[in-house]
Amino acid sequence: MPAFRQVGEKQLPQEVVFMCWSPKRDLIALANRAGEVLLHRLANFQRVWSLPPNENTGKEVTALAWRPDGKILAFGLADTKRIILCDVEKPESLHSFSVELSITYMHWMEVTEESSVLTSFYNAEDESNLLLPKLPALPKNYSTTAKIFSEEKSDEIMKLLGDVRLNALVLGGSSGFIEIYAYGMFKIATVNGVAGSCRGLCLSSDLKSLSVITEIRDSSDSEAEITYFQLDTSLLSSYLPEVTRMARKFTHISTLLQYIKLSLTCMCEAWEEILMQMDSRLTKFVQEKNTTTSVQDEFMQLLLWGKASLELQALLMNQLTVKGLKKLGQSIESSYSSIQKLVISHLQSGSEALLYHLSELKGMALWKQKYESLGLDASGIEEAITAVGSFILKANELLQVIDSSMKNFKAFFRWLYVAMLRMSEDHVLPELNKMTQKDITFVADFLTEHFNEAPELYNRKGKYFNVERVGQYLKDEDDDLVSPPNTEGNQWFNFLKNSTHLKESPLLFPYYPEKSLHFVKRQMEGIIDQCLQKPADVIGRSVRQAVCLSLYKISQSEDSTPQLFKLPFLWNDKTSNIHYVLFTILENSISKIHILRRHTDTSRSVSNGILAVEFGNILNNSINESSDSRCYSCLDAHFYDDETVTVVLKENVEQEGKERILAQLPLSSVYTDEDQDRKFIWDSTERLDDRSGEIPTCTVFLENQWRVLENMKAQYVSVNGIRKVSCVLSSNLRHVRVFEMDVEDDGEVEEEEEEETTQIATGEPDELNQPAENQDNMCGASAEELPDETEEHETGLDP
Repeated sequence: MPAFRQVGEKQLPQEVVFMCWSPKRDLIALANRAGEVLLHRLANFQRVWSLPPNENTGKEVTALAWRPDGKILAFGLADTKRIILCDVEKPESLHSFSVELSITYMHWMEVTEESSVLTSFYNAEDESNLLLPKLPALPKNYSTTAKIFSEEKSDEIMKLLGDVRLNALVLGGSSGFIEIYAYGMFKIATVNGVAGSCRGLCLSSDLKSLSVITEIRDSSDSEAEITYFQLDTSLLSSYLPEVTRMARKFTHISTLLQYIKLSLTCMCEAWEEILMQMDSRLTKFVQEKNTTTSVQDEFMQLLLWGKASLELQALLMNQLTVKGLKKLGQSIESSYSSIQKLVISHLQSGSEALLYHLSELKGMALWKQKYESLGLDASGIEEAITAVGSFILKANELLQVIDSSMKNFKAFFRWLYVAMLRMSEDHVLPELNKMTQKDITFVADFLTEHFNEAPELYNRKGKYFNVERVGQYLKDEDDDLVSPPNTEGNQWFNFLKNSTHLKESPLLFPYYPEKSLHFVKRQMEGIIDQCLQKPADVIGRSVRQAVCLSLYKISQSEDSTPQLFKLPFLWNDKTSNIHYVLFTILENSISKIHILRRHTDTSRSVSNGILAVEFGNILNNSINESSDSRCYSCLDAHFYDDETVTVVLKENVEQEGKERILAQLPLSSVYTDEDQDRKFIWDSTERLDDRSGEIPTCTVFLENQWRVLENMKAQYVSVNGIRKVSCVLSSNLRHVRVFEMDVEDDGEVEEEEEEETTQIATGEPDELNQPAENQDNMCGASAEELPDETEEHETGLDP
């Protein structure tokens, strides 16, 4: 039986530019040239879901990365300069944020360093869960949330928090742009001092070192130089418990801001355009009427004398109509009730939780011995707390406006409904006909306050009236409110106005009566972002360059290759704390794979070195006996796990019938002599490819861990040693084959084949566990015989 078992093969309709295996499940994420992000499962390479490109997020995917727990997929977009975090269960954005430059590479790692302090923090229950009520799930009956949330539950937004153990999303872009985001949510470091466009990133699991591969080009027509940088990030490792606690708070805050944003979006959706109907009808009435009597006087005459002018009768009976009035009343009551519930249950709950976490963060900032070195600023956090308080005040103001508007409209519509029934000489029910002097006064006050013509308002908004007062709070604009709340006669405002001591008191939150709820929310987000930006700047300035090595130059002909598939490839060995760099240098028409290794502790020189690997004869029957034993060039190489490298090889002499090979390279066969990789003497002034002949070379003869990739011009590979799978992509970027890499022994294979025979005999074939012969036949199928995936049905994640 051949090494590695093929479990799927597919011809894809679009060229694949990125591949990334999930670290926890048999799922692989793809991005194609059309801008789609797709998720496929291992079995038969079935598609689970696809996320098409759109104008809001972007259309040019430039990087992919999985969160270490496999529940969130991140991808970067060049055209919009945005990072999207997508739930694995459903192809919708849970969170997104903008970056300054387009991203060319991303790496999502998990910290494995252990300590007693960290262990107690990981195991302790989050105090916020004990002290704060659980946030209500966002309703699914709005289009915004229906896209994101599944039918069973609607608290997916809290998935953004993930596990307590610290993980970090490292982003690299053009012009030396590098940023680190704790839990993939909040920026904790902005790294400077690296030149060129990022081609690879790897942050060590102990946070001591960041390895970066960049492409430096002097001009557009010059050859690019591939350079390796090793950066010292020892501040993060030295303050790991503090960084973890701080980052966790950042993530709570960022998640709550997203929760508040979605709550406010639902409120905007609950507010309907039909509520503006009264304003538009009255404005049209003013423009068409011939009399000089004001609209307010027209309605006052109807209220006091029970008589209306012919023009007002035409407005009420022909345009507004009795049926339209009832519909408008029902819409206002339904809409206002929904908004009121969202403010009370979601907006206020989210804001109070935000206030709690910011207050905790302020307490951490005051512990200067622990957190001052990380840049936490108590005064900046105090400003953020004040901004949240102002937002809560504005939300309470909206509640008061909703409450008064519901009472006013109910009384006004009840009176107007009876008046319109009398105009049409319809029967009026006795219970509707009763109206006390108090009711008349209430309606008169409502008409006086809301039915004044405002010519300046027509210049601003194209209408003379603003009867509906709630919608102005939900407008995402910088303009002042059309009808701000009336604070005349308010005893508290008068007391503050006359008190010299309380005017500027830090105990009182600022109040913005002229601004909308959206404006105050954006102001709050800006202040929070600004106060939490300082740690990113401080930590970023602490990062220093430890090593800079010029590796080799690449020709312009290679620039058309998709970015993901370009070597070098970076890997971090969590056990021995070593960074590995895989790259190829062309020597005597053979692309040798080179392995550079650097210890994550930049102060140590142990285990640092470089080694070249060439492959001896594998297919003894496929080449002439006189052929050189160094007959294979390396096309692609990725670390399968800490001990193995997966490579795609081709015979150096291109002939008809020559096949590509997928192979596993054990590092134990390379590093046989401990001192062998130290023989090369580094000279940082010279480029490595200029001295490639001096690099120690190891010739490897693979025994059984390889497989011929028949009828496929294989070029690239993506692997996952945790799930023991690989995906091979052809040079045309459309033909893929998926393999299980660890093949069972013969006894297990025979037992499996017997089980399959039994299933077939009982009429229960299992497509996912085909016999070895069928798998081999499938390998032999040519690319042209494979069906395109143009009408493939999507499957769920659960089998």
